[in-house]
Amino acid sequence: MSIDMYLPALPDLTRDLSAAPERAQLTLATFFAGMAIGQFFYGPASDRFGRRIALLIGIGIYIAASAACAVADSIDHLILARLMQALGACAGGVVARASVRDRFSHVDTARVLSLLTLIMGLAPILAPLLGGWMLSVASWRAIFWTQAAFGVLCGIGVILRLQESRSEETAAQARAENPFRAFQALLRNPRLIGYALAGAMNGAVLFTYISASPQLVIGTYGFSPQAFGWVFGANAIGVIGASQVNRFLLRRLAPDTVLARASIAAVISAVLMTIFAWTGIGGMWSVMATLFAALASYGLMGGNTMAGALSVDPRRAGSVSALMGGASFGAGALAAWAGGALHDGTARPMAGVMLLCLVGSMAALYLLAFRKPQSA
Repeated sequence: MSIDMYLPALPDLTRDLSAAPERAQLTLATFFAGMAIGQFFYGPASDRFGRRIALLIGIGIYIAASAACAVADSIDHLILARLMQALGACAGGVVARASVRDRFSHVDTARVLSLLTLIMGLAPILAPLLGGWMLSVASWRAIFWTQAAFGVLCGIGVILRLQESRSEETAAQARAENPFRAFQALLRNPRLIGYALAGAMNGAVLFTYISASPQLVIGTYGFSPQAFGWVFGANAIGVIGASQVNRFLLRRLAPDTVLARASIAAVISAVLMTIFAWTGIGGMWSVMATLFAALASYGLMGGNTMAGALSVDPRRAGSVSALMGGASFGAGALAAWAGGALHDGTARPMAGVMLLCLVGSMAALYLLAFRKPQSA
């Protein structure tokens, strides 16, 4: 909701705050950076103090920061408020993933994370549509007031419905070491690094699209802000659909088998998209079709890379979740920045960045994640 709902409003807030387009783009890149940084706090905190308290702290920060975004009187204030909003919002992802691993095995974790993708995937479909509709009846500030209200509803849901899932073994492990030692131990595991890099670089494709899509779809291809919401939603349906195909495939195949095949298909899609973007073959629609396929790979890879990483060290589920989320948003922030810096009014920079990310994701799987664990 926080990423996608305000995208149709980027041109409006840019004009309203008298900001340069690249400064307005920083409100998105800064949000990604905040999501990456904050997760390294909430992961160990949820292991040590519990999932519920870490999540409630994050929601409180999110509500206050969303209100600050709504009353921002300059682009610099909005950038700072978006950073704080991300530092609160990231608690949701960390705690949700860790809570799933608390309750399920490796394969079942992959299936449940795919189900969560279905639920969370409603946001990329509904948020831009809601944002575009709100712009027709109110200013962009109403979008952030709506996000603050959404945070209040999430807090009520946590208080009333979310049960603590952290095990005593996890709590004991967290009390026995400081967070730096936990991350140090995790970073020494090549398989975990492989899953983290593969998931992060595949996720960076999604973030590159989120960052580039307003200028590309509205500015270059000439869609209206309302039509942009439908385009954005169609691509989100691709991600959701692939995540549900993943649930079906996991009945027959191991998560790593799905990852191996999906990574190859993703690279092929990116190669074709890059060719179409540079040659102009097929025009806008050939780029959009291959973009759809490349983005859909996230539905096949996101849950499986996360489940693979969480299976490496279940006792540090919160820290693993933080490491995975931090890597994903860090790579996303870098990719979004690169796409924006190279933007030339065409799809070429976006396609090139996506191709590099997907090749790197496949390499991380085959060189690190798929290595056999060493015998004790």
